[in-house]
Amino acid sequence: MPEPTHAGTLRRGMRVVAKGALQEKPVFVAAVVGSAAYGVGTAAGGWLLGHVVETVLTPAFAAGHIATGELLRAAGLIALVAVVTAAGVASRRVAAGVTMFRLQARYRRALTRQFLRLPLQWHHRHPAGQLLSISNADVEATWQIFAPLPMALGVVVMLVVAVVAMFAADPVLALIGLLVLPLIVLANAWYQRHMSPAVMHAQALRAEVSDVAHESFEAATVVKTLGRETAETERFGAAARQLRDANVRVGRLRSQFDPLMEALPTVGTLLVLAVGAWRVSRGAAQIGDLVQVAYLLQLVAFPLRATGWVLGELPRTAVGWERMSIVLDAGARDARSEGPEGPEGPDGDEPMTYGDVAPAGAGAVGLRADGVHYAYSGPDGERFPVLHDVTFEVPAGRTVAIVGPTGSGKSTLSSLLVRLVDPADGRILLDGVDLRALRAGGVAEAAAYVPQSTFVFADTIRDNVRLGDPALDDDRVWQALDVARAARFVRALPDGLDTVVGERGATLSGGQRQRLVLARALVRSPRLLVLDDATSAIDPRVEAEILAGLRPSGDGQGAEDAPPVTVLVVAYRRATIALADEVVYVEGGRVLDRGTHDELLERSDGYRKLVTAYDSQDDADDADDSSDLEGELEGAR
Repeated sequence: MPEPTHAGTLRRGMRVVAKGALQEKPVFVAAVVGSAAYGVGTAAGGWLLGHVVETVLTPAFAAGHIATGELLRAAGLIALVAVVTAAGVASRRVAAGVTMFRLQARYRRALTRQFLRLPLQWHHRHPAGQLLSISNADVEATWQIFAPLPMALGVVVMLVVAVVAMFAADPVLALIGLLVLPLIVLANAWYQRHMSPAVMHAQALRAEVSDVAHESFEAATVVKTLGRETAETERFGAAARQLRDANVRVGRLRSQFDPLMEALPTVGTLLVLAVGAWRVSRGAAQIGDLVQVAYLLQLVAFPLRATGWVLGELPRTAVGWERMSIVLDAGARDARSEGPEGPEGPDGDEPMTYGDVAPAGAGAVGLRADGVHYAYSGPDGERFPVLHDVTFEVPAGRTVAIVGPTGSGKSTLSSLLVRLVDPADGRILLDGVDLRALRAGGVAEAAAYVPQSTFVFADTIRDNVRLGDPALDDDRVWQALDVARAARFVRALPDGLDTVVGERGATLSGGQRQRLVLARALVRSPRLLVLDDATSAIDPRVEAEILAGLRPSGDGQGAEDAPPVTVLVVAYRRATIALADEVVYVEGGRVLDRGTHDELLERSDGYRKLVTAYDSQDDADDADDSSDLEGELEGAR
């Protein structure tokens, strides 16, 4: 994933801030108003303090007594200002927090929707760990600025009121006190120049650490079985140390800036007190004016410190936004390029677009691939063609096997048939309707896909099958499990459908996981079922029973209430292929032949060699079948 550039960080950050403020305008304005009330109250408190000293306390010391009414009136005014200030602080903090968290929630939802819209090819080029970092750390970094921002904007009122009050009290002391302001501005400029690249580097390293951690967790079995724990720990440790060093550098910069911002106003105050005491002793200034100017000088420094906090967050805002934009803007470009495999976006990352056609009719659907081309895009823009002018048709209700050697494009073709990706050229049609013309969710209404790799949630058997859909009752779940030949082992589990399986189904065998995932597809009564080598971990005889059970009962083999369904199965076993009505033989991304299994054995040398090689492996597998599996098969029958 490309790193954002350093140039114009503050300018880009301000644009992001403006965008967020407009999106949450009412709440953000409430936060600024609350901050302004706090600024006015605080500045008014400084003026009031000087006024009370000058008109109440100084005369009282001179007279040796104080009037109770004047004291109560002064206390009441101070209490009123304190209430206004407290109300401003409370409203500012609440509204600023609401603004920040709403923006974070808004953009996490936007990122999730975009993740789902983008095709698999885009996800193949962007590691999951970095995407998780974007949706978490980068979203927070982008909008964290809205915590100090309302205060920084609101206390500008404090700055204006305090400066005016200082000059009104004593112009000479005001000028002396404000001599530190240019130093504060220079300190802010130095801080931004050094802080911006440091924060950008740390933000990029945070994503790298997340990516390494995600890979290690995903490959835990590989790492442990190959004894690579130490090497993997060192790999993660190296990335973590780099992030630590980058964060330490950020902390050091902050540790230099924050004390300086605290010290400069204090130096100005000391200077004002020294000069002010001399002026009071000569009768050129009043004690109340001196107290007022010294107090207000501290207030003047606070808005500048608040501005420094905002400027410190702007680099993180700019970096976080640019990393989010990598996802949000994917596919938004209008440019198109004409490659050797047909028109496609320059990066092949255009989000899915949909029509408004609903899947029509009922029962099995007809499927047709018409001149389909597809190519993967590499990280440097190079193209890797996979499918070339693939054309075939599957009549409704038929079972077709896709057979071919490894790397021939079978899995890519399976993904195209259920529109996980779109072809670079050509069309995939369901009952004569291009998949791209169907409404959003239309393909899922008609088709179900079971991939090579199974994913089982750390949840109950029931919710793994129905995926939280309340319309799917237990009767339908058991029916799907029965067709997938999973009902027997589910009933044997301690809690049946309520049994919670481990992470990724760790408590189940490979064959059990495949049958559970198959039941997940069947429970939705699909009209088209695409199986991408989805029964490779299942005994061949159980696999044959499953495929036979998908057929209507009219052939004497299927289930009584099996709905009509078109089945396309990526297969390599002869027993599986023999159940198909037709075989499509694919090699090198092209359809080389099609026909029945026996016909292809007669006329296709490549097909015959491939199936014969698979048969030899099947014979070896059959010789290793266990007695436990035999018992399970008998029970399944």
